[in-house]
Amino acid sequence: MNGLPGGAGVPQGPYGPQTDPNVKAMQAMMESCFGKTAISGVMGFGMGGLFGMFMASMQYDTPYHVPGAPGPAENLKALSTKEQVKIGLKDMGSRSYGMAKNFGKVGGLFAGIECGIEGFRAKNDMFNGVAAGCLTGGILARSGGPIAAGGGCAAFAAFSAAIDAYMRSPGEE
Repeated sequence: MNGLPGGAGVPQGPYGPQTDPNVKAMQAMMESCFGKTAISGVMGFGMGGLFGMFMASMQYDTPYHVPGAPGPAENLKALSTKEQVKIGLKDMGSRSYGMAKNFGKVGGLFAGIECGIEGFRAKNDMFNGVAAGCLTGGILARSGGPIAAGGGCAAFAAFSAAIDAYMRSPGEE
């Protein structure tokens, strides 16, 4: 059933030729390395922001302090509820933004490297994700020295292999 008589005005999607140029352009962008990298970076930024907000809300230590006050209990008494909420929200925002930047960087870096490897090898298999994970982990840990870079490579490659193996496993149908 195509909706209209004779299927007029209904794009056929994966089962036939797509005629809408906007849909074709969107598909081309989603299949390009630049598009995949940008989408992964943006989605990672959003997910990191939400994750950071959750983690900041679960912190036991508090950012409430008044310079010059003797101790933590006295500091809480010195601030009004409005000031505590203001400081708490500002702290939550800064933690969320920091985590969002990190997740966005990891997502964009991994997707770009994986897409580049896939294009170079002209294959879509598990090795692409493992190699991209190793390179991403090594790049992210490079400032810690060669041992940290090697550990980052191994850890991120193992994580990528586990996720890729799970995603490629046959579903329960």
